[in-house]
Amino acid sequence: MKTYFQQPFNPVKRRPLVSEETAQEAIHWGLEQADKPVLTTNFKPYSVVLIHAVTQIMPDIPVVWVDTGFNTEETKKYAMLLSSQLSLNLKIYRPNKSTAEVLDLFDGVPGVDQKGHTSFTELVKLEPFRRAFAQLDPDVWFTNIRKGQTAFRDTLDIASYSQQGILKVSPFYYWTSGDLHDYVDRYHLPMDWSYTDPTKGLVHRECGIQF
Repeated sequence: MKTYFQQPFNPVKRRPLVSEETAQEAIHWGLEQADKPVLTTNFKPYSVVLIHAVTQIMPDIPVVWVDTGFNTEETKKYAMLLSSQLSLNLKIYRPNKSTAEVLDLFDGVPGVDQKGHTSFTELVKLEPFRRAFAQLDPDVWFTNIRKGQTAFRDTLDIASYSQQGILKVSPFYYWTSGDLHDYVDRYHLPMDWSYTDPTKGLVHRECGIQF
């Protein structure tokens, strides 16, 4: 893998930044740096755009999904539908405790301001995520973060590095939800609107994975 300075940067030369060709350039660039790339997803609305775009170029890339045990039935069905339709190399990681055990341990799902929420997030999301990366040992990580989502993400760019030094590539960083919706319509991709994430609670809050 090539070495770059450890600050966020934009590796693509094509303009405008919001175009399918620019996103493809970012994906090709990221794959050129990679020995063991992965793509992470949670199957929320518009996550299919990254999955579709990357797997058109690298069909067998590992697609990591942390199933926290608190996804809706619709989201779980959607994940299986998309996996089948796009022939995904889907890698599912789950907490070491069942959903019932988690609910019993925390007496329900703790809110973001309640005692236990940090431990809840660690148990159902962060630990399975770390386990996935420990097993797959990626050097390039494709993620669908975008500018405007959180204050932290606003400090990043199409390319950045995680705290562990993994190169993160976000081909759709400058795209709006409207841009992504146009992509979904263009390729007639299915979406699930029932997604919910109790580890975040608030739209502009980080759960900790992207740090």
